[in-house]
Amino acid sequence: MNEASIAAELEVSGIDETRDFAHRLGEIMHAGDLVILTGELGAGKTTFTQGLGLGMGVREGIISPTFVISRIHPALGHGPDLVHVDAYRLDSAAELDDLDLEASMGQSVTVVEWGAGKVEQLSDSRLEIVLLRPGSAEIHEDLVFDFNEGEDDEPRTIRIAAFGPRWENDPGLAALLTDFER
Repeated sequence: MNEASIAAELEVSGIDETRDFAHRLGEIMHAGDLVILTGELGAGKTTFTQGLGLGMGVREGIISPTFVISRIHPALGHGPDLVHVDAYRLDSAAELDDLDLEASMGQSVTVVEWGAGKVEQLSDSRLEIVLLRPGSAEIHEDLVFDFNEGEDDEPRTIRIAAFGPRWENDPGLAALLTDFER
């Protein structure tokens, strides 16, 4: 399962359109879904998660879990809860295991910021989403960031790759990507 079944690169006009894309994505999420978010500071990872939560119908008030590592945002209706994790400061598999994410995977959507290379084993299917602002660069597939504050209204690039059986031929994801392609 090394190759993505779907891969796309989308240009959005700013943080509002980033949130709108995530909101629409949230509407098609199911319990058990795993989303791995990557992006420099200020790229919009938490804003993306806020939009995802709105689309899923979870309780508002999503903020970055940087200092608490993990937050659970309960569903307001019959959908899944949202588990929002910041793996930036996690240095080992043991620290990740301590979060016991496997226990909530079946009834939640799990979003892991800075999770690339750390959480792929949690599910046989996942979405990998990279948010890029102008000034971000890639050197040998490692993201290199300028770490400036930037502007919320500046354009962003959203790279999305879908892995595993959950996302193969998913009509909702295909329609969403078609709507946002330019």
